[in-house]
Amino acid sequence: MADELSAPLGRRKRKQRRTGFDIGRSRLPLARLGFLLVALVLIGAALRIFLVNDPNGGRPSTTVAISTTHNDNAVAKQVAPKPGQIIAVGPEIPPGAAISIVNSDTPAAASPGAPALAALNSEGVIPDLAEETKNGPIPRMSPTGETPFAAYSRPSSAVPGSGKPLIAIVVTGLGLNEAGTINAIDKLPPDVSLAFAPYGGSLSQTVSAAHVAGHELLLQVPMEPFDYPETDPGPQTLLTGQPPKSNIGKLDWLMARFGGYIGLMNNTGARFTASSADFGPVMEELGTRGLGYLDDGSSNRSIAAQLAQANKVPFGRGDVMLDADPSRGQILAALDSLVSMAQSKGEAIGVISALPVSIATVAEWTAGLADKNVQLVPVSALMK
Repeated sequence: MADELSAPLGRRKRKQRRTGFDIGRSRLPLARLGFLLVALVLIGAALRIFLVNDPNGGRPSTTVAISTTHNDNAVAKQVAPKPGQIIAVGPEIPPGAAISIVNSDTPAAASPGAPALAALNSEGVIPDLAEETKNGPIPRMSPTGETPFAAYSRPSSAVPGSGKPLIAIVVTGLGLNEAGTINAIDKLPPDVSLAFAPYGGSLSQTVSAAHVAGHELLLQVPMEPFDYPETDPGPQTLLTGQPPKSNIGKLDWLMARFGGYIGLMNNTGARFTASSADFGPVMEELGTRGLGYLDDGSSNRSIAAQLAQANKVPFGRGDVMLDADPSRGQILAALDSLVSMAQSKGEAIGVISALPVSIATVAEWTAGLADKNVQLVPVSALMK
């Protein structure tokens, strides 16, 4: 203050030196710029969610080549159809039989030695039983009322009046590992039914091999479990609390992954199969299209049986999970329980995964089935 009073008149006061990011008499509004940047990021993320069609829900994904001995397999070499060809196949072909590939304009009856075989086109379906969609062909009833369940079922080899209890075995999780799937097809008898997941990278080849070997097929559909998304069955999972149109759209995508199956089977789904509001429209769709439904028996809350009956859907339920403990001894014990159950009530369905130990044990066990006083049949024979 004293310096200012003693300064000579007329001398201007020195300007104070400005520091930092001062411009003129104001500072840059860094906080506001930061908030603006965050807002732009959030708006961009919201626009991506609403505008980008991402069926995987943003989950990281990759495609991994699976090493395989597929090319060394005599059956697998012959089952990849060329464009415009039809593979004449059917349940009467024994394992290892010759495969006839004919041109698409040649009737199946003209194929040597296969006058009664069903003709599947290059997409693995009977044309009259397929509806074309943006995702590919999906099953439907034919104009004459024939159903995919009836057309693709393997005829039962059970002898009427024999009095033998009937058992069916369904192997799940096939198609994800090409080599493991081909191994299962080679080792298991044709009366064992096979359930394929919808995500395998070589489904057309493995499904064709299964058809040629005479197995009947099911499509495994991912459904919401109680601990979803901690347990996530995969892309296009059917979820509770969604509009029916959303789940039916997912179902169309799943049903187009491959063809020639008798019906659907749940993959997990304890929450979904307990909800009438969510599961009901799906079961109605199966009834309209002439497909069956197999419940794996893992959830006591499932209302699949009631919904199937209401929609006239052929239905079955697994009685024994054969490899809940995946060791040879425990699987053999579970198979013995399956036989006991069949002897008690006349029939029983066993469900088992495609683990190597499971496939090897079932193949060994079925080879000695003649001594067990039971008859192995395709699962369709036990679906009411």
